[in-house]
Parts: sequence; C-alpha cells; structure tokens
Amino acid sequence: MQNLLRFFIPKQNINYKNELLAGLTVAMTMIPESLSFAILAGLSPLTGLYAAFLMGLVTAILGGRPGMVSGGAGATVVVLIALAAAHGVEYLFAAVVLAGILQILVGIFKLGKLVRLIPQPVMYGFLNGLAVIIFMAQLAQFKIIENGTGTWMQGPALYLMAGLTLLAVGIVYFLPRLTRAVPASLVAILVVFGIVHLFNIETKKVIDIATVSGSLPSFHIPQIPLNLESLKIIFPYALVMAGVGLIESLLTLNIVDELTNTKGQSNREAAAQGIANITNGFFGGMGGCAMNAQTMVNIGAGARTRLSAIIGALTILLIILIGAPVIEQIPVAALVGVMMMVAIGTFEWASFKMIRKMPRHDIFIGMLVAAITILLHNLALAVLIGVVLSALVFAWKSAKRIRARPFIDEAGSKHYELYGPLFFGSITAFLDKFEVATDPETVIIDFRESKVVDMSAIEALHKLTDKYHKAGKTLYLRHLSTDCRQLLQNANGIIEVNVEEDPEYKVMSDG
Repeated sequence: MQNLLRFFIPKQNINYKNELLAGLTVAMTMIPESLSFAILAGLSPLTGLYAAFLMGLVTAILGGRPGMVSGGAGATVVVLIALAAAHGVEYLFAAVVLAGILQILVGIFKLGKLVRLIPQPVMYGFLNGLAVIIFMAQLAQFKIIENGTGTWMQGPALYLMAGLTLLAVGIVYFLPRLTRAVPASLVAILVVFGIVHLFNIETKKVIDIATVSGSLPSFHIPQIPLNLESLKIIFPYALVMAGVGLIESLLTLNIVDELTNTKGQSNREAAAQGIANITNGFFGGMGGCAMNAQTMVNIGAGARTRLSAIIGALTILLIILIGAPVIEQIPVAALVGVMMMVAIGTFEWASFKMIRKMPRHDIFIGMLVAAITILLHNLALAVLIGVVLSALVFAWKSAKRIRARPFIDEAGSKHYELYGPLFFGSITAFLDKFEVATDPETVIIDFRESKVVDMSAIEALHKLTDKYHKAGKTLYLRHLSTDCRQLLQNANGIIEVNVEEDPEYKVMSDG
C-alpha cells in the first residue's frame, strides 16, 4: 500500500489543499467543454462526460506527466464527427479503440520522442492558434439554441451574461495578485454562482446546455461487423485521431515540462493515452487526449502531482451520479470567464516581442501554423505542415553551406577540402565545384569538415568517380568518419567509390 501511494504521490513537499482545489476547478471547467463537444458530434451528452472521467482517471494513474489533464478534447472528437454521421456511434467507439491501439504501439516502440522535432516557431503558432480557438469557442456560449439553431443573445440577457463573464475574468486576473491560497478559477465560479443564486438572476446555466445526470459507464463491445470492410471504414479515422491526440498530448506535456522545470515521459504518456482511449471505446466514451486549457488551469492552481487529475476525474463521476442538480445550476458565464482567461494565458505573447529578432521564415511558419489551426481546427495538419516547412527551410539553408577549398600538394595531387554536409540538397552545388577536365591524374576529396549524409550524396560521389575514371584519372575520399564509411560500405556493389586508407580514422583499405 505504501509503494502504491508513492507511485501516485512521489516524495516531495505536496500542497494537498492546492491539489484538491485544482482538481475541483478542473472538473468544473471540463464539464461544459465535454458536453459541448459531445453535442457538436451528435452524441449523447453523457458520452462526453464519460470520456472526461475515463480519460482523466486512466491517464492520471498511468500517464508520464503528473499535473497534466486529459479528457474528451475537441481536437480528437472533431475528427470523428463525419464517421459518426455516416456510420453511427458504434463505428465511432470502434475507431476510438483502434486509435488507442495505435497510440500504445507508439509508446511501445518509443516514438514519442519524435515530438522533439517540432521547432519553436511551430510551437508558438500551435499555442497561439489554440488560444484563439479556445477563446472563440467561449463566444458560442453567447448564443441561445432554439430548434437546433443558435441566435445571439440581445438586450438585457446579453448585458447580464457579458457582465458576469467580465466579473469572472476580473477575479481570475486580480485575485492571484492578492493571494494564491485558493485557485482563482474556483473562486470565480463560486462567486458568480453565489451572486446568481442569491439574487435569483435569470441567466444561461449548465442545464441549458444539457443534463449531466446519469449512471456508471458500463462495458460494451462496439457492435460492428468484424471484417476487413469495417476496418477500411474506421482505420483512416482512427489513424488521424491517434495522430492528433498524440501531437496535442505530447505538446501539452512539453509545455508543462517548461512551466514546472521537470521532465515528463513521452512514451509512457503515449501508451497511457492509448489505454485510456481503448477504455473509452469499451465503456461508451467518445475518446480524447490531453486538454491544454484544463492543464493550464490545473498547473496555474498549483497542482504538481497525479492527485489533482485523479480528484478531477472522480469529481466528474460524482457529478454524473449524485451532483448533477447542483452543477446544472452553475452559470455558464462563470465557466466562460475562466476559459477566456485560460485562452489569454495560453497565447504566447512573447512571440510578438521576438518578431523583430526571429528570421522571416520562422515568423511566416509560426503565422501559417496559427492560421491553419484557427481556420481548419486541424491541429495535426497544422503542426505537420509547420514541421515540413521548417525541414525544407533547414535543408535549403544547409544546401547553400557546401564549400570546397582546392589546392595542389608537392606530389602534384589536387585536394578539395570540403566544408558543409553533403546531402540531397547540396549535391548540385557540390558537383559544380570540380574541374574534371583540367584536374591532375590524382584528386583527393577531404571530408574532415564535411559529412556524407544520404544515398543521394553517395550517388553523387559515384557519378564524380565515374567522370574522373572516364577521363583517365583517379578520385580518392579521405577523412571519412566511421558512420560515413559504414554508409558507403552498405552501398557496396551498388555504386563504386575509392576510399583512401586513413590511419588517423583507423579505417580499413578497400583492397
């Protein structure tokens, strides 16, 4: 039992009050978001709440990042809307299970570290775009839904909703400057709730979105035909959902790492997300991933262990079972105010200060990622495009760095001292630097300050060797590093290059 407690709550100075209050606050902010996303996907409201409970509990226990909160996130649910509309909710549950399996495989094969390839400008664009999405989603709460269509509030209803929202925003903004004894978000919710209840104010409440009353989730195998045709239907959705969920989860993990100066375990988190989604698929949840906004609320409230996320998940379950009548009376304005402040806190305001200092291509990539995130609500696509563009820019800049310094030694051999990496982007500039017709019989390329990177580079060396051979001359390669020699040896029989014996690098001659 003692070891189990140490797993959940590591040895450190823990503020149990902060963990408890943070968990309660997270639960309050997660409920309307989960309900909204479930309704948006055409699902039962309880499907969203079950996802919030199951994702939150499983990832809190098994995840690789204490303090991070997972739930029924919109980023993953949006992916599955078309599937649910075309084939029904059972196919959605099956896709969630398959997505979970794919995420577990990412964790098992330790592919979570690939998130390190995401450049900082892409991170800025992702966070800024996500902040705008969170903020815009709150504006939708200023609509009244009637007969399936939404109309903007007007007159006193609008002014009252806006006033209560500004009150919540003010509390979240100013209270931390006075005291951090209690989470400002929770105080804002309680104050607005108290004012509305005390003065019997008529305003939009959680009950106006949907009821949150229900029972324990029950085990249920998705009722779809177990054949190749079903797999063809759900696999594309599952693949995209798994990718979106992992990208958002691992980016959130990195953000929490930076905020807390600690290190999370990306592969463990990937596996935990997969287990949580499989659990969702078999217990009637819509699946999900890490929730950036709720995680920021949790960390901002002082939570640093798994305890707060566990409390948040269990609170949601208690609300489903017994607390619905109270929670349904919470003014939506209070929750909107809290989430607006989360959006403001998520936005990387420092990126504006760095615009003049950042390279133009980084500024463009950051703005493009933010725009795609906002316009398409496709976080995975935005990050993927950002990473690809960053890689292309890096390849282009690296390709221009290839240089060669020629000189002739006492024996009459011509040397080309190469500088910069030799790869697919730089081979054209590399080949242009050699004067095959006028060079002497022996030519040596010195790779002391260069590196053979890929198959394109090897092919370029092969072509150059062949040109010198046809001209009756011999080309040698010198000072190749161990990994470059291994690359050449792997291509032996496909291409031919002359590697000169080099005692300094302790390499073997080709003879």
